[in-house]
Amino acid sequence: MSELRQPEADLQAPVQAQGPVEAQLFGAAGEEAASPSSSSSPVAPSFSAYAESLPQEALTVLKSDLVEFLLLKYRTKEPICKAEMLNMVLRDHRDHFPVVFSRACECMQLVFGVDVKEVDPRECTYVLVPALGLAYDGMLSDGQSMPKPGLLVLLLGLILLEDDFVAPEEEVWGAPSKVGVCAGREHYIYGEPRELLTKVWVQEGYLEYRQVPHCDPARYEFLWGPRAHAETSKWQVLEYLLRASGWDPRSFPSLCAEGVSDDAEGA
Repeated sequence: MSELRQPEADLQAPVQAQGPVEAQLFGAAGEEAASPSSSSSPVAPSFSAYAESLPQEALTVLKSDLVEFLLLKYRTKEPICKAEMLNMVLRDHRDHFPVVFSRACECMQLVFGVDVKEVDPRECTYVLVPALGLAYDGMLSDGQSMPKPGLLVLLLGLILLEDDFVAPEEEVWGAPSKVGVCAGREHYIYGEPRELLTKVWVQEGYLEYRQVPHCDPARYEFLWGPRAHAETSKWQVLEYLLRASGWDPRSFPSLCAEGVSDDAEGA
């Protein structure tokens, strides 16, 4: 499980990352990022007393080990329970379960785009599902692939921040490149990113990729596809983006207002 372990400073620095649990896709999904909302995280966000009693490096190792265990369960589509996590991962650190589990859930959501949802409070059992109501996870039948909704949500969020919700292709590639996702370069999670963005996710209906008219040389741009509009909302994606980045919602008043309006219409 050592490939999932990274120093806390690396998780928070906005530099190109290496390894499966990369620097957060939005630049702030490290240990100090805001905790997921109560609707998506089954654990309360504040466990400073627990955290202070365990060295930060040890806490990072435990979190990474638990993330790898959760990814295994996600691949096999199996529910998980607290007892199993304690016995398999945190046997010698049971008292630190709340903080380790909270941070592992945060990593699953912000890096891999997977929510850990509680289904039975009495038995402390959970299921793992793609974030924001998305039905797609990009998992293959080989049992070794990684969930891909994290990158998809990142792209949907980037498109929201552009004028008229249309993102020039060069802008879209800017943020993923900071975490090692570059067009034309094979990625251990996403394969060939250009094919994923311009073909797979277009065919799945999550993105629209079109040529800008009257441009020479030719330029392209991305929009939300119909499946993205059907499965999630602007407000859900914006909330995810703000939580991951630590940005102040007041910096995007018109977008927040439109997101709330969209959700109200949907309701």
